[in-house]
Amino acid sequence: MKTQTKSRNKNVLGTELQACCHTPKTGFYRDGFCRTGPEDVGTHVVCAIMTEEFLIYTKAQGNDLSSPMPMYDFPGLQPGNKWCLCASRWKQAQKAGKAPVVVLEATHEKALQIIDFELLLEHKYSNA
Repeated sequence: MKTQTKSRNKNVLGTELQACCHTPKTGFYRDGFCRTGPEDVGTHVVCAIMTEEFLIYTKAQGNDLSSPMPMYDFPGLQPGNKWCLCASRWKQAQKAGKAPVVVLEATHEKALQIIDFELLLEHKYSNA
């Protein structure tokens, strides 16, 4: 099985994929990057900054990201945490008006197969 390396991954801006978050450790491969591969059927490629509104929304959809799950070494997310979301869940939340902001530099280019770039730009995180 061929393993993707971080250096070959590009973000939605076409540049090298940046880390999303190391605390808590995010990404399908739990390496801090929103990388994807054949095993990642959920396509966890959108680096988003959690909001209380989104955490409540996704829990109501059956994906509880706020409750700790020690058996998976998962502390539970709080507003302000960065996390690699499934592109389809982010798009669903956006249609419901609940999408969190996105860190474009840490969002994998595969997100563009599911989400229009213009939509991501409308929700981009700005630290200015």
